[in-house]
Amino acid sequence: MTFQSLDSSPSVSVEVPPGAVALRRGVRTAQAALRRYGLLVGFLAVWQIGSTQGWINPTVFPPLDAILSALWQGLTSGALLDDIAISLQRSGIAFAAAVGLAIPLGLFMGQIRAVEQALDPILQFFRQTSALALYPVFILLLGLGEASKVFVIFWATLFPILLATIGGVKEVDRKLIEMAATFGASRATIFRRVVLPASVPSIFVGLRLSATTALLLLIAAEMIGANKGLGFQVMNAQYNFQIPQMFAAILLLATLGLTANALLVTLQRRLCRWADLTH
Repeated sequence: MTFQSLDSSPSVSVEVPPGAVALRRGVRTAQAALRRYGLLVGFLAVWQIGSTQGWINPTVFPPLDAILSALWQGLTSGALLDDIAISLQRSGIAFAAAVGLAIPLGLFMGQIRAVEQALDPILQFFRQTSALALYPVFILLLGLGEASKVFVIFWATLFPILLATIGGVKEVDRKLIEMAATFGASRATIFRRVVLPASVPSIFVGLRLSATTALLLLIAAEMIGANKGLGFQVMNAQYNFQIPQMFAAILLLATLGLTANALLVTLQRRLCRWADLTH
């Protein structure tokens, strides 16, 4: 890399060593990582040091190395693998069913005002009713088996996707629709080329909220009438006062949530590149 002076004197090029350029880039990367993750790293460091030195009760908040050791033992022994698979199956089925119902229904309601006005009151009524409050009703109807656990997660994840989809359709610029109609586009073409692409960013907001909600309801669903799953492991470890194992299961749930969010963000960036360019 060379730099040239801009004055009237003869240009003088200064050769910058490649190592210096790489060092500058590394420093900038480290500074960006510190700004983003510095507080989290500091919190974890205080937890580890405080628990080790006795500043906080190590029985309630064990050191991070003990939690990671319990997590590693659970994974290598296979004890947690079945729980992860069962939890992913429950939340995955419920989330997929919510997506399959909420997005088509939301697109339909967002475009036809009469349908939205007819369904909105009952939609708002059920949306304000906590899924956990309805869980005993689901158990009475479906029993303590898998059906009630999947359905309570489905119920909680349905409404964020549905409302985000309706909102995305209603926020589409009417001028774009009128312009497409002026050029002779059919209603199907307008929906496919204008309404649906413009609604995708809002739909992904609902998907990310629902993915988080699915994991939150998974814990509650597995605490009642379950003998497998990460939520069950959290409660079982707490009952047996196995605090490192409890935190290990909580850490796994948090990791699954972060992974699901990262996958949805990556997919959104691929599908909504045009939206990124407008910001």
